[in-house]
Amino acid sequence: TLPAAAAPTPSPQASPTPSPTLAAELPRPQYTLAASLDYDQHLLSVQETITYTHPAQEALPDLLLVVEPLNYAGVFTLQALTWEDGQPVAGIAWEGSRGRIPLPIPLAQGQSVTLHVAYTLNLPNPATFPPGTRPVPFGYSERQTNLVDWYPYLAAYVPGVGWLAHPPSYYGEHQVYEASDFSVSLQVVSARPGLVVAASAPAEENGAERRYSLTGARAFAFSVSDQYQVFTQEVAGVVVTSYALPLHAAAGQRALEVTVAALALYSELWGSYPFHSLSVVEADFLDGMEYSGLYFLSNGFYNLYAGSSADYLTAIAAHETAHQWWYGMVGSDQALEPWLDEALCTYSERIYYENEAPEALDWWWEARVRYYQPSGWVDTTIYNPEGSSTPYTSYRDAAYLNGALFLEELRTLIGDEAFFTFLKAYAAQSNLHIVPASQFFGILKTFTSQDLSPLLIKYFKGFN
Repeated sequence: TLPAAAAPTPSPQASPTPSPTLAAELPRPQYTLAASLDYDQHLLSVQETITYTHPAQEALPDLLLVVEPLNYAGVFTLQALTWEDGQPVAGIAWEGSRGRIPLPIPLAQGQSVTLHVAYTLNLPNPATFPPGTRPVPFGYSERQTNLVDWYPYLAAYVPGVGWLAHPPSYYGEHQVYEASDFSVSLQVVSARPGLVVAASAPAEENGAERRYSLTGARAFAFSVSDQYQVFTQEVAGVVVTSYALPLHAAAGQRALEVTVAALALYSELWGSYPFHSLSVVEADFLDGMEYSGLYFLSNGFYNLYAGSSADYLTAIAAHETAHQWWYGMVGSDQALEPWLDEALCTYSERIYYENEAPEALDWWWEARVRYYQPSGWVDTTIYNPEGSSTPYTSYRDAAYLNGALFLEELRTLIGDEAFFTFLKAYAAQSNLHIVPASQFFGILKTFTSQDLSPLLIKYFKGFN
């Protein structure tokens, strides 16, 4: 979700197969963040510590630091970047929002390195961006402040290949997140009374400070507003909270109900939801977006909600909830293989409807999928590899909608028992990893003796 101007187009290539094993046994990347938000001045000050343990057998000569706020002019100010011993980090080679940091001594397998980063963010107002800029979750509006991708982080490392990081595109998500552990504190200063903070984890309050802990997560996000109406329900030990903007109480309650039902359903089908809370935030921008333990749902869906399951508020709430599995638990290369999470989340909408609102399932097929007459290779990237004159709709139709049609045909071909057993095994075997399509297909083939070739040739360019 970044401006298109920052996006060169790399040559698409298949995602590498991760090395199995040791990465799961070593400590995950650790992020400790102490943040202070001046809500009225739209200013965030942060002290950050990153501790990284190298998972691969080959020695590591450098680190690749990703600083997403650098994609916005005048937002990020670096105050200090030092090693654990306080020595300044030198020799950084910057390319866009990515900085390559040479290590004084190459890091061997199992060895750790620590960085300290001090910086400020002068948060942007996306309403001031040029016409045609895609909706942006990061920054502030008159009604909310959203802190997403707000901290520097280390790119995902693939043994045998190296750091995995991509430039942004006008559409789709370009980032690849390693599962990491977060310890976060936040203080908010404002003259406005009644500020409410939605976050990726529940808060422990200590005076003016809120403390959060989240382990095995892809990202940590906040949303802050003095206008939220809050609705809460617990399901299977998970506290689900819906944050809705004014005049949208009914839609906020509906978003809560759908999320609760979807979370319970998906936990049964694919494995337990891994966190203690899930926040559903009405977005003051026309897009939905997923983060660990929190997702945004476009205010456009709240505006149009009319009390029926046959609407996009229900469909996209089910979709974004599914991202807690397909993105959160099972990571993938969102830039080069976006279908691995988006097709599965779109098809999860279908699974939600057949179980929770079967009376609206036909509406879903017609309004959400068939209306668009989707086509295109499911294994497209976010960089318009086919040179379409309507790149966003071509990408959506291929990765999301044609991806859902592929999964429907796959389910019909191998049968419900094999289909759902496969997805549960895929989630379990891939949990907290970054997996390529080859792993999806490799696990799939262990659950069916059907010849999949005609189906794969029909939907995937890589099989032609």
